[in-house]
Amino acid sequence: MELSTKHMEVFNSFFLVYIEVIIFLSCFNLLGLATGSPVVGGNDTDHQALLQFKAKITGYQLEVMESWNSSIHFCQWRGVTCGRKHRRVTKLELKHLKLSGSLSPYVGNMSFLRELKLQGNRFYSKIPQEIGRLRRPQILDLTNNSISGEIPSNLSACSKLIVVYMGGNQLAGEIPALLGHLSQVKFLSFRNNDLRGSIPPSFGNLSSLEELRLEFNGLTGIIPEALGRLTNLSYFMVVENAISGIFPMAMFNLSNIIAIDIGANKIQGTLHFDLAVTMPNVEFFSIWGNQISGQIPIAVWNASSLNTLQLNNNRLTGNVPSLEKLDKLIVLELHANALGRGREGDLKFFCTLVNNTKLLDLFVGVNNFGGALPKCISNFSSTLLHLSIYKNKISGRILDRIGNLINLELLDASENQLSGPIPFDIGRHQKLQRFYIDRNFLSGTIPDSIGNLTMLTAVNLAFNNLQGSIPSSLGHCQNLLAMSLSHNNLSGPIPPQAFELPFLSIFLDLKSNYLTGVLEQ
Repeated sequence: MELSTKHMEVFNSFFLVYIEVIIFLSCFNLLGLATGSPVVGGNDTDHQALLQFKAKITGYQLEVMESWNSSIHFCQWRGVTCGRKHRRVTKLELKHLKLSGSLSPYVGNMSFLRELKLQGNRFYSKIPQEIGRLRRPQILDLTNNSISGEIPSNLSACSKLIVVYMGGNQLAGEIPALLGHLSQVKFLSFRNNDLRGSIPPSFGNLSSLEELRLEFNGLTGIIPEALGRLTNLSYFMVVENAISGIFPMAMFNLSNIIAIDIGANKIQGTLHFDLAVTMPNVEFFSIWGNQISGQIPIAVWNASSLNTLQLNNNRLTGNVPSLEKLDKLIVLELHANALGRGREGDLKFFCTLVNNTKLLDLFVGVNNFGGALPKCISNFSSTLLHLSIYKNKISGRILDRIGNLINLELLDASENQLSGPIPFDIGRHQKLQRFYIDRNFLSGTIPDSIGNLTMLTAVNLAFNNLQGSIPSSLGHCQNLLAMSLSHNNLSGPIPPQAFELPFLSIFLDLKSNYLTGVLEQ
């Protein structure tokens, strides 16, 4: 019994010592964290992964990572964020720092990583397959680098991804169909790369998707019908590809669409007759540079949120409907179609725009519009910067009150059937930079007020019936780069002021007139 008691005392002594050691080591760990020990209190796997990431950085920008050294804990390194509980790396954010190098495969070892943001750098080479081992990432942003190779298909295993931005790189190959398994992804962008192949139909399974940006690639094939199931889709951008086929009618029923841009492809079909009703929130609608036919839906006038409407370079026909309710419209591009019937009244839709105070661009050239310019054009908002009606069948006079559009920078009425004189009020356009009214039936003289256009860089009055002399007031147009007055009935001497313009030597065409005098160098 006495021996047992001694044994018990010895055991208790050892136990107390053991407890003291544990307490001491705990204090040591806490001390290590407080003083910024590089490993103690964190995870060596993450530490080594970060060192391997740094080892791939080359060039003078390495100084940006000066804090990545052993004097402080890696959780305090620039761009690194750790979780409080486990001291594991949860975010690596090194954006817009001009970092150059390849992406280390060791990034795939940071198993607690939720955000990887490396946009706006100069990373090159391929995306390491090891990133597909990560299970926690929600944001992967590699935008605007020089990354090449293919998109790793095993990114589909990163099932919690919400944001995938890889635009502005040199990615090639096809978009992996397996990415259709990213059920939580909301923002997906591969814009401005060298991708080929077609849009995977599996993307129709991305029920959370709000933004799909694939513009400026070399994609072919068709737009999958399955995308019509993406009821949360707000932004669909595929401009500048080689996509063909019929645009899926089901996509016109996506009521959350804010912006849709399918421009510069080979897409066919017609516009949905109820367009503005099925897309009540649309602000940006662009189908330019395709093979869309049929008429502009009358219902478009209900798209009251619309600020950009680009229907140009297609095969649209018929009249343009009322645009009266589009009071937020900034850009209207209808040129290069077959709109209008070549008769009076074709331009009556102009008068439905007079209450719009935001319109900057109005392009309706290369169509079949006929009749005279409606008088309501003088009531357009003075905010208008660009007015182009060239290559139509528009007749009658240029309205005197067009001078009310005092902020115009471009006025292009060439290749029509306009007659009468150039209005003296043209001199009110003191911000005008480009003025084209060639190939019409204009008569009378060139008004002296043209000298008020001191911002003018290019003027073309060729192929008309203009008479009289070239006004010396053109000498005030000191920014003039190009001028053509050819094929008119101008007479008299060439004013010396025309040869004193500092930049006009770039282009000057006065042939086929009745001018006199001697040309001096």
